[in-house]
Amino acid sequence: MEGIYLKRKIDIYLAQWKKDAEHKPLIVKGARQVGKTESIRRFAEENYKNIIYINFVEEPKYKVIAEDGYKIDDIIRNISRMDPSKRFEAGETILIFDELQEFPEIATSLKFFKLDGRFDVICSGSLLGIQYKRIESNSVGYKTDYHMMSMDFEEFLWAKGYDRAVVEDMLWHMKAEKPFNEIEMRVYSSLFLDYCILGGMPAVVREYISKGTFEGTLDIQRQLLNDYREDIRKYAEGMDQTRILNVFEQIPVQLAKDNKKFQISKVARGARFRDYRGCIEWLRDAGIVHICYCMNFPELPLKGNYDESKYKLYFFDTGIFVAMLDEEAQEDLRANKNLGVYKGALYENIVGEALSKCGYDLYYYKKDDSYLEEDFFVRTKDYLIPVEVKATNGTAKSLRTLIKSNSYPDIKYGIKFTSGNIGYSNHIYTFPYFCTFLLKDYLKEVNFGDRSYNNLS
Repeated sequence: MEGIYLKRKIDIYLAQWKKDAEHKPLIVKGARQVGKTESIRRFAEENYKNIIYINFVEEPKYKVIAEDGYKIDDIIRNISRMDPSKRFEAGETILIFDELQEFPEIATSLKFFKLDGRFDVICSGSLLGIQYKRIESNSVGYKTDYHMMSMDFEEFLWAKGYDRAVVEDMLWHMKAEKPFNEIEMRVYSSLFLDYCILGGMPAVVREYISKGTFEGTLDIQRQLLNDYREDIRKYAEGMDQTRILNVFEQIPVQLAKDNKKFQISKVARGARFRDYRGCIEWLRDAGIVHICYCMNFPELPLKGNYDESKYKLYFFDTGIFVAMLDEEAQEDLRANKNLGVYKGALYENIVGEALSKCGYDLYYYKKDDSYLEEDFFVRTKDYLIPVEVKATNGTAKSLRTLIKSNSYPDIKYGIKFTSGNIGYSNHIYTFPYFCTFLLKDYLKEVNFGDRSYNNLS
């Protein structure tokens, strides 16, 4: 099990980071157990003669290394006193400070490491968003940030033995509007269903790859879920613990409703938005949820054009969502691969997660007193693009209305994700779900303006 290394996109990033002669100390953020430490250590082993690995959770004694100040020679002397076997050679040594959230003050040293220049430094940790203001103020201007998430579908394909050529072929199909053949549809859809049931947490994917079945994966998902609950109890303070846990447990329940807007009033009797606002932000900063805000009106720009009291909450990894399903839904999902459980909520979470992994912020729109509702929005240089998630290959009434109506001048085209094949009709581009992870690459390369807008029927 431990022998399987799952190739990750951070591997490419780390290689480029080291190659840059001016590189700064790096802080790798991300939710717990998304694979940060494993990827960093592998990179270190392949590129450095000496690795100084310090984990502030497992070895809290190292919190004293900055007692004499943040000059590099003082820090190195203190580390060497505590462990004389650690070797420091200029240009051949990397320091890895792991679980930075336990000792955010060490971030002050990053300025001195950068100015000194002899040693490379990578910090990482879970829940760094919670401590980020402190870390930022201690190291502003002298560090680079990288946000690592759980595995996306491309990384899952790598784990299954597929290479970049397969991904490039998928993108070509999207750009050429050429439907996949029957074999491609069957293979990619089946792989994607497996990915949706498993999520992208490396421990779960590794179990699945090694056994070739789902056996044991649910147990790992449930253990991860318990770890997240434990984190909330450990790192959230005071009364907020209960409130944050209540919000966390309510997410699947509320996503299962027809109206998926998260309602604080349903979390606890008498609950009000202002009392729970910090809880939502805590879960977001911990990397556990993505917040999808309701736009005031579907127009550009997206930033600032939303109501912060209206939102949906999605899990950062669908596998965590799956672990929270009841026994009957679990059985239906794993035995029958029925992603329709929870009224399409799984599909929405999967697309929301994929968009976040592409780097998009999440927005939706629901017009008051109207059927008009759109799941997500992304933008290109010129257009606002509504994105619809269809559990079945049904009609996209809201999408057609947004495109046709003169009330929404920034919207000329729409994108629909379904279980069906690639298609185009009436300025709506349809793609299979398994293409969602390529949306940003697709939008970078396609020019919607090449089509005449006037022929919209």
